Amino acid sequence: MKALLKSELGSIPLLGRGKVRDLYAVGDALLLVATDRISAFDHVLATGIPGKGKILTQISLFWFEMMREILPNHLISARVEEYPAKLQAYADQLEGRSMLVKRAKMFPVECVARGYLAGSGWKEYQASQTVCGIALPSGLKDGSRLPEPIFTPATKSQDGAHDENISFTETEKLLGREDAAELRRLTLAIYRRAAQHAESCGLILADTKFEYGRTDEGILLADEVLTPDSSRFWDAANWSPGGAQPSFDKQFVRDYLESIQWNKQAPAPGLPEDVVERTQAKYLEAFRRLTGQTLNL
Repeated sequence: MKALLKSELGSIPLLGRGKVRDLYAVGDALLLVATDRISAFDHVLATGIPGKGKILTQISLFWFEMMREILPNHLISARVEEYPAKLQAYADQLEGRSMLVKRAKMFPVECVARGYLAGSGWKEYQASQTVCGIALPSGLKDGSRLPEPIFTPATKSQDGAHDENISFTETEKLLGREDAAELRRLTLAIYRRAAQHAESCGLILADTKFEYGRTDEGILLADEVLTPDSSRFWDAANWSPGGAQPSFDKQFVRDYLESIQWNKQAPAPGLPEDVVERTQAKYLEAFRRLTGQTLNL
């Protein structure tokens, strides 16, 4: 199958293209289309991963349904036949990889939950034995399990650069004390529920990030949720603190890019076929293990 790198929906107003998703205005609603684009080191690569957008969308839908008991989400429908008539002509682009969602006023922070030490959290811990101002025990390693899950928010980057970790005090200044406390509560509740499910599937949910919005109905879970693009999933059987853990995401892509002569500046290179195939297989395995289902791309 061919990768969908860019959706084209005729006269439907395009609001923007992110690293992975294209966003359209559809009356009072929004249409999110998950393409097969893949990014690494803050650049979208020239080669996509066929079916990746469908896999991510189906994983999000699985979690949205599970997390309804904790809070509602922004989904109106993911069934193309239920979309407005003007979208039906584009069903081949939308099937399985799109969501019609409610418009919401988005909170200007990435809400990150960490149950394990990795990534930017590990880097900060090495420097100060803290993550986002939260003091942690000494002697932890890269990949160590934390005593309990922590809320480590970050500012949203507007220019494609890295998000910046911030303290809870800074989060309160951005959101107000009440909203900051509520988003922390929701983030940790969803993380614990998801980590419990992942564990039952032989996976570790090391960390993840959520986005929330507000409508007249209250706070909603939005964007994507608990996919390999927004979360670190590790195989529990192979977990071994003391270094980076193999993950169910674009690890093969990052490893390949580190092995070639590329200065991490645009234009980003393409990927060889074997890296594409192995990466697609990793995303599909994550879907299968989390949902217990198979996905026909």
